[in-house]
Amino acid sequence: MLPHHIELLSPARDADIGIEAVNHGADAVYIGGPSFGARTSADNRVQDIARLARHAHRFGSRIYVTLNTILRDDELEPARKLAWQLFDAGADALIVQDMGLLELDLPPIQLHASTQTDIRTPEKARFLQDAGLSKLVLARELTLQQIKAIHQALDAERCIVEFFIHGALCVAYSGQCFISHAHTGRSANRGDCSQACRLPYEVKDSQGRIVAHDKHVLSMKDNNQSDNLRSLIDAGARSFKIEGRYKDMAYVKNITAHYRLLLDEILEERPELARASSGHCTFFFQPDPHQNFNREFTDYFVQGRKEDIGAFDTPKNPGRPIGWVTQVGAHSVDLQLDDAATVVHNGDGLCYLDLQKELVGLQINRADAIDAARGQWRVFPKDPIASFKDLRKNTQVNRNRDMDWVRSLEKKSSERRIGTWIKLTEEADALTLNLTDEDGHSGSATLPGTPAEAKDPAQAEARLREALGRLGETIFAPIDIHLDMWGPRFVPASQLNALRREAIDALEAARAEAWQRLPRALPVEPPVPYPEDTLSYLANVYNQKARDFYSKHGVKVIAAAYESHEEEGEVSLMITKHCVRFSLSLCPKQAKGVTGVQGTVRAEPMQLINGKEKLTLRFDCKPCEMHVVGKIKRSVVNAVPTSPVKFYRTRPVAPH
Repeated sequence: MLPHHIELLSPARDADIGIEAVNHGADAVYIGGPSFGARTSADNRVQDIARLARHAHRFGSRIYVTLNTILRDDELEPARKLAWQLFDAGADALIVQDMGLLELDLPPIQLHASTQTDIRTPEKARFLQDAGLSKLVLARELTLQQIKAIHQALDAERCIVEFFIHGALCVAYSGQCFISHAHTGRSANRGDCSQACRLPYEVKDSQGRIVAHDKHVLSMKDNNQSDNLRSLIDAGARSFKIEGRYKDMAYVKNITAHYRLLLDEILEERPELARASSGHCTFFFQPDPHQNFNREFTDYFVQGRKEDIGAFDTPKNPGRPIGWVTQVGAHSVDLQLDDAATVVHNGDGLCYLDLQKELVGLQINRADAIDAARGQWRVFPKDPIASFKDLRKNTQVNRNRDMDWVRSLEKKSSERRIGTWIKLTEEADALTLNLTDEDGHSGSATLPGTPAEAKDPAQAEARLREALGRLGETIFAPIDIHLDMWGPRFVPASQLNALRREAIDALEAARAEAWQRLPRALPVEPPVPYPEDTLSYLANVYNQKARDFYSKHGVKVIAAAYESHEEEGEVSLMITKHCVRFSLSLCPKQAKGVTGVQGTVRAEPMQLINGKEKLTLRFDCKPCEMHVVGKIKRSVVNAVPTSPVKFYRTRPVAPH
């Protein structure tokens, strides 16, 4: 990928979704392999990844496979073998977290740093570049200024900046959350997060007073950088990543198409930039991010800290306002819609907030228009009316699933075609058809013999053009059709069809022949020093090869990963840029200048309580970060891995 290429990177739970991501404009797709992929229920066979790669490479799109869990020593050899299998299957790059992989005999495949490597500083980014990584997925919490500083620290010819632009937000710095493992033994760094951040909590201050009750204070809204793409490009981002390897087909189609349109608009404005793959898409629906599951949207910290980034009331999809209740009957609910042009459908999902601000879902079994011109509808829910708590007259109703829109994505919803110039040339004893695509690849076919003169000269040229331009079942679309003939000619349709198919096969073969693997970056020699000489459990070092990697790069003290169970006391189980004090308007910085409160608001610890689970919030105001503190459960410690790793816990004593 060149520094001027702009890449749209889409997720895929499986190969079929990945193929549709390509068809809807993805320049690259990331997908999990059969293991070690950081999403336990999104594994795929190597054969399916090979099938996806073959389709993607037809358009010059790339396939990146996640190999981004931290690995035990006994998993290193299986991971190495898998890397070779993925290389042979046509994968273009591996996305990695565990630096132990860099010490193995890997195939010559490009390596990308996963978001779990927690890249927040120019120093760390530069180090990873010099260690041989070609693309860096930066922390989602960075501002435009921080992204730019990292980009400027890199050699753009060697290393590309990647940034998340859409999807669910993990509240912790990626790779820096251990709550799941501490409470359940399920490690987020090994692909099995229990999502404690989506739970409701009671928040208490240092005096034990309840500050918030049953609020999802660690649950973020969903990321949406639609309005910031130009600024992110200016800051140096070149790969734009959509979150969602658990998401369904409709989500990937819709969100990929949405950003394809936005990026194409920018590329039209800025000729110095180019797409990272070939072809142009035609969509048979109107992309709309609000139609998919979302917790409402935020652009997070890209434009600086904002107050409204949390989805504290519910981690569910609140949808969009559609109207209000005018009457509740024994079996039905009457609605007045905000827009009379809106239509509700059988199967639509509606929802509303009860008096406790909990989201209640209502699925429509049947929808009848009372007076559609005035936006008046009667809906019959799937469940009994008595089951809907606090549903009453004047309740605002949202729609979070539009079945008409959903059905539009269940069928073919996009075509992706590569522009092609078509030229038919008459020679002394043959016709030659040459196809040249937008990337400069060519394929040709020849029909021996002299074509007959056309009996209907007026229609001859039109019929030739129509037959040659019939590329509908292929990945190509005609840009221009040029006829270099000695006069009006008649060629039987069967011969023209065969000639066209042969030329298309030749063009596809030329494209396949021209496909090149991405280059594997070589690490700088001698090994560059890591920015620090001491690593805590936060570095996620879980095997001997990872320890060797950091030792080679000058690190003196290396603690074991949290999953090794060497940290049995209270430690930071999550580090996050999100601040509960700030979100509850209790930040000391917010209080400055407010009459009567100067010096009275301090960043004292708070407590989160969910059932029997208790966590402490501590606030580090200088970097403006929050630590969620707790300790590992004894039941988890007792389930110690079969091969725990031992590390140096103190600096080696220098010889006298």
